[in-house]
Amino acid sequence: MTKSLFLLIVSGKGIQLDMVWSFLYCRRFKMKKTSLVSLLMCLVVISTGCQEKVRTQGTDLTAGMAKTKIVNGVTTQSEILTVFGSPNIITKNKSGNEVWTYDKIAMEQSSEDGYWNVLVAGKGGSKQNTSSKTFILMLTFDSNDVVKDNSYRMSQF
Repeated sequence: MTKSLFLLIVSGKGIQLDMVWSFLYCRRFKMKKTSLVSLLMCLVVISTGCQEKVRTQGTDLTAGMAKTKIVNGVTTQSEILTVFGSPNIITKNKSGNEVWTYDKIAMEQSSEDGYWNVLVAGKGGSKQNTSSKTFILMLTFDSNDVVKDNSYRMSQF
């Protein structure tokens, strides 16, 4: 007598159903393909459900943008305004040069809710992650409003 065995693997992204011995080749129990598909669909529906949500707030200002868009001695204040927008802080240094500071923060929250249920008994759970990115760009301009010097700092936690 041949027995049929199903191995059910549940992960955070979905469900997989592996047939170790197929119902199709069982001697005592012959199942039609449509019945097998219906059974598999029911197992998927009643056994698990997972949902992942990602929400990002903040800016697209990156070190790559600073490297490619800013050329010392060439890039003007108007070009900086077009690419990066208005600065957060405008000051003057000891030499009397204008210094623009862009201080941008981006936060990303992701949460995953899952529920595993076999007919009546079930178990639920959730997981939440939060990450934060900080980017500070400082631009020093000469008397002709051209970038004299630039520096940036980036952190992620």
